[in-house]
Amino acid sequence: MISITQPAAKWYINELDLAEGAAVRFYARYGGHGGVHRGFSLALSIEQPNNPAFSTEASGITFYVEESDAWYFEGHDFHIKYKRKYDEVEFVFVPSGPAN
Repeated sequence: MISITQPAAKWYINELDLAEGAAVRFYARYGGHGGVHRGFSLALSIEQPNNPAFSTEASGITFYVEESDAWYFEGHDFHIKYKRKYDEVEFVFVPSGPAN
């Protein structure tokens, strides 16, 4: 599952100069720190989905993860929030319950 707050979506729109109908892909990359798997971190690109595992739309923009990167998020819900104090977005991974 993926969710994004309206303020976080607006931050991406402003920072990446996104137009309505654009799509932001989140994917696992080797290296960096943070996230849920040691040695991997999140990256993003502006591209339309091919085979999304999960997605959400906010302010006319699609935010998604491709099926090929779903392993990175397995067992977690992925929330994107805006931190006003620092004018940046924050990734929050919350353990999800068992699949129904």
